[in-house]
Amino acid sequence: MVQSINTKVDLVIDATSHIRASDYGQIMIGDKGFEFFNKRDKRKFIQIPWEEVDCVIASVLFKGKWIPRYAIKTKRNGTYTFSSKNPKKVLRGMREYIDPNNMVQSLGFFDVIKRGLKRKFKK
Repeated sequence: MVQSINTKVDLVIDATSHIRASDYGQIMIGDKGFEFFNKRDKRKFIQIPWEEVDCVIASVLFKGKWIPRYAIKTKRNGTYTFSSKNPKKVLRGMREYIDPNNMVQSLGFFDVIKRGLKRKFKK
């Protein structure tokens, strides 16, 4: 069994990790960090201390009515992408430990296209 880094747990919710193929498990938000535990294989887990989190990127659609996924960008190890049953509750739970200025919205489809066209015609 994996030892948790948290001493106090604020939220436990079913989630999916999109690191490799989809891994189903649970997200645990606590006082020391963010944790993901796989349901089937206990060796597949992700533990991210709050000091290691650089920013949280949320994919927001329909003016905030639907958040299909969110990503946690760390200072050293890259970006981890997750989705959960109630993403607004998860993001509000993370907001207690992460500066709200470090929680950003990802670019939309047309923003990415517009950025690409501007770069293309700038040359």
